[in-house]
This record gives sequence, C-alpha cells and structure tokens, in this order.
Amino acid sequence: MRAKDAIGRYGEDVAARHLQESGLDILARNWRCREGEIDIVAHERGALVFCEVKTRSTVACGLPVEAVTRRKADRLRRLALLWLQEHPGGGVDVRFDVVSVMRSTAGAAVVEHIRAAF
Repeated sequence: MRAKDAIGRYGEDVAARHLQESGLDILARNWRCREGEIDIVAHERGALVFCEVKTRSTVACGLPVEAVTRRKADRLRRLALLWLQEHPGGGVDVRFDVVSVMRSTAGAAVVEHIRAAF
C-alpha cells in the first residue's frame, strides 16, 4: 500500500470513529461508482450526511480542509445524487460535511468536523 493511501485510510478510520462517537450512524464507507467515491455516508437526526475526509501529516501542503475545493464539492454533490438514486428513501434532509484529520507523530490525531461545509 502506498504511503498516501495508508494515510488516507488512517484518516477515514479516525473520522468514522469520531462521527460515531458524535452520534452519527455510518451507513457506508468508501462507496464507489464509475464517477468516483464517497468517503463516508452517515445519518444524523433525520439528515443524510455525505462526508469528505481529508488527512494530512504536515501542513506543508496546507490544512486538510483546504484541499476541499469547489470542484471537489461539486463532484461530491453529483456523487450524492447517484447514491440517492441507488438508495431511494426520500423525505430526508441532505448535508455535506468535511472531516479534517491532522495526523500526529506523537499522541492522538486532531479531528475537526465541519457540519454543512458546503
């Protein structure tokens, strides 16, 4: 496994654990279709939550949340529509969150959960 993939997998594990501890129910992880992947799909108090997870070990390339560009947000919206077509259920609010994970060389990772990020 490439180092980048290992860091991403670590961040998604940390993010999923954080979301569950915050009361969200995880419905899917790494949901894939031809057009791409949704990191985490969750449910919280009547809202369907599509989460983009970004993980960094250093801030040399910026903070994790800065990697979620408008283009990335637009792509996640398109993927969410495809997920909803595959999982009909209607009558649910939809929200897009970002979970930022800063991996620490010593100690616990720093997690920031931004609800309704876009």
